Amino acid sequence: MSEHKIQQLIGIMQQLRDPVTGCPWDLKQSFKSIIPHTLEEAYEVADAIEQQDFEELKLELGDLLFQVIFYCQLANEAQKFDFNDVVEGICEKLIRRHPHVFSDANLLTEDAIKENWEAEKAKERAAKAQDGNTQSIFDNVPNALPALTRAKKLQKRCVNVGFDWPSVSGAIEKVKEEIVELEAELNATQVSQEKASEELGDLMFALVNVNRHLKLDPESTLRAANKKFETRFRLVEQLAEQQNTQLEEMTLVQMEALWQQAKLKLKNEK
Repeated sequence: MSEHKIQQLIGIMQQLRDPVTGCPWDLKQSFKSIIPHTLEEAYEVADAIEQQDFEELKLELGDLLFQVIFYCQLANEAQKFDFNDVVEGICEKLIRRHPHVFSDANLLTEDAIKENWEAEKAKERAAKAQDGNTQSIFDNVPNALPALTRAKKLQKRCVNVGFDWPSVSGAIEKVKEEIVELEAELNATQVSQEKASEELGDLMFALVNVNRHLKLDPESTLRAANKKFETRFRLVEQLAEQQNTQLEEMTLVQMEALWQQAKLKLKNEK
């Protein structure tokens, strides 16, 4: 994007926030109020990528960029920072975190690059730590992240201090252990919903660990599972329609038969 175009976008944002001639909706927004819109735009970017719809991706990236411009305008009005400060900050950070590209640092392997990256982030956390406060490896892991993503980030921070299973087999054994504990709670004489929720959470956290060891993103893994389930069930609906039957009128056994039929059909189409 040329400097002229980015300045045009900044100018549009300024007009939208003009106290006299601006847009009423834009004028009443705050940092907090536009957070849901930012998250929504980020997910729409992810969806366009997964759909491999690059024309839509171009538009969604524009929407996401506008969110950045919006925050910068709000900050500029509050005399905190502006768009140029944001660009300057990210440029400085990227150059500092990539000495193997922008200086003579000799980082020849991916592991060495990752180790340097984490070391730089640790320095940043230390610099932000307030006097008198205990510094934690979990500092600056945002609470607002989706739970699966945050679980992965917490686990990765532990890896940096050596607290991790040596292989994926250890992570899988932990999953099995958590399943046993969940089943024990569910088979109790009096089931505690709070305890069951806790055990289920432990199981989900352990599954994130398996994803991480396999170098998979848990959010992407679950989105793919959602898509697969939706595709299969849509086919179940079609098969039921071909039989002139409503799903609501079918037994679970009948629907399971259609499910297996749909599963086989989709498998053969691969």
